[in-house]
Amino acid sequence: MKLCCIGSRGHWGYVFESLREVPCVELAGISSGCEDPIDKMRRRCADAGFTPREFNDWRNMLDELRPDMVCIDGPFEKHAEMCIEAFRRNIHIFCEKPIALTLSDLERLEQAAASSKSRIVSMVGLRYDPAFYTARKRVRKGAVGKIKLIQCQKSYKLGKRPAFFHARATYGGTLPWVGSHAIDWILFFYGDADFHSVFGAQSREDNFGNGDMEITAQCLFRMKSGVIASVSTDYLRPAAAPTHGDDRIRIAGTGGVLEVSGGKITLIDANGTSEIVPEMPDRKLFSDFVLDIEGVRPGLVDNAATFALTRACLLAQESADTGKVVFF
Repeated sequence: MKLCCIGSRGHWGYVFESLREVPCVELAGISSGCEDPIDKMRRRCADAGFTPREFNDWRNMLDELRPDMVCIDGPFEKHAEMCIEAFRRNIHIFCEKPIALTLSDLERLEQAAASSKSRIVSMVGLRYDPAFYTARKRVRKGAVGKIKLIQCQKSYKLGKRPAFFHARATYGGTLPWVGSHAIDWILFFYGDADFHSVFGAQSREDNFGNGDMEITAQCLFRMKSGVIASVSTDYLRPAAAPTHGDDRIRIAGTGGVLEVSGGKITLIDANGTSEIVPEMPDRKLFSDFVLDIEGVRPGLVDNAATFALTRACLLAQESADTGKVVFF
């Protein structure tokens, strides 16, 4: 399979985490997809032992090399356009999240996917984190009984953000960017996209001069089954903290409560409190997608989850913008 990469603004490093595990994939071409210098991409490829061809125009790259797969990690506001072009060419898509910044672009993407032979997954790499991966297995096996409540947290260090983070048109919003990981946990642990409604809130106050960027955001989802799920996101993690992010989830059910925090898993049930040792997943995000395409085994992410996650993020953002409950 021939692979091309467009851009390096987010998590395209997932490709290199497991590219060597799928020798059937050849890294054939790279393009920054915008005005970004290509030097960063060139160095990363060289460090991994690859010397792909370089293109100024990403469309020319797709037309000339005719890849089987494309990794899309260019400007956030161009994700939808790039994905649609890949769908039209029947190229499988490994795309940074969110795959679209507006509901209208998402609808265009869904239409393009419906008439294409290619698949799409977004870069929801935390599904493959040992603690979250193991916790999800336990929950799906009934560790907490019937799920009733899900609480998720994503807290990041702010650091120095590139200029495109300062404008909604090029950033998209903190809920779709940071919150997408936590919203994806709802899908991952709960196992169904039966969202009913969402109410969101956000604030740009005291965002350290970062323009339109929301420094805090929260949203509350109600599922059709009655399950309630909340997501909290912020850029307020102190610079002196030991890790960049503080990722947590708490799942309460009729048979117990399971929590993931700081890479540790705690279960409280009828037998008392126990610590669950995280296990290393037998798969990684990019190679899992490749093996799914090749028919070796189903991956942890698919088209349906990717589109459901994007819609949930955008509706949560709409609610936070308007101050109104939004229905799915």
